[in-house]
Amino acid sequence: MKVSTAEPGTAVPAAVDDRLFLQGVQRTMQLLEAFSRHPRPLSLAELAAAAGLDKSSVQRIAHTLQALGYLDRQPNGLAPGKKLLDRGFDFLRTEPLIERAVPVLHELRKAIPERVDLSLFDDTSVIYAVRLQSKRETFSATLVGRRMPTFCTSGGRAILAALPEAEAEAVLARSDRTPLTPSTITDLRGLRARLAEARRDGFALCLEESLRGEITLGAAVRDAEGRPVAAIHVAASLAEWEPAAFRRLAPLVLHAAEALSRMR
Repeated sequence: MKVSTAEPGTAVPAAVDDRLFLQGVQRTMQLLEAFSRHPRPLSLAELAAAAGLDKSSVQRIAHTLQALGYLDRQPNGLAPGKKLLDRGFDFLRTEPLIERAVPVLHELRKAIPERVDLSLFDDTSVIYAVRLQSKRETFSATLVGRRMPTFCTSGGRAILAALPEAEAEAVLARSDRTPLTPSTITDLRGLRARLAEARRDGFALCLEESLRGEITLGAAVRDAEGRPVAAIHVAASLAEWEPAAFRRLAPLVLHAAEALSRMR
């Protein structure tokens, strides 16, 4: 399939049929996705630079999105509009796995009084879709929709360990393994060792790899064909938990993940 490069920044992905691909939609999404890298109001010039589009296109797209409620004009620039939350809500309420997961996660939260999350597998990243909070949290750790690297999260590693090894290797090769903390394991040899441990144990344990002072334990959730599609994570503070004690919570997390995997 040939790649169309009619305009800078709007090349059609190589695996996509460019006869059906609408570059206008792609440009719109590029503009909205600019806020993921710059989480603040942006001027038209900043949006153009961040989205890789010309200012004229950005002006027209931004005007349309603002009229529809998907962008909001603020004193210091344009920001995502409240209507975007509606589309996130649409996804959450139409994804059967999330509906099935909520009671399972609440039961796990009763047994383990720490943060309990469900993340969805999306290749090199996982996206948090349900978050049940503990008594202490950072702001970003409370937000549904947060995307994190698969390679350095406990749930992500549990998912990788449940994949065929060749597929897991391919995900690692595609990943941007920039460390999130000084403790993030980024070298392939170290990651392969952690995945081997997760395959042996059935769960993955991470110490301060995504957030300083945090310990997390994750187990994969599988679909009807046995492929990992999501993960259950439990997260706590290293100031309150020794790793050995936290590891003993694994049977509860595994039981929850297996129960959710059995639900159809």
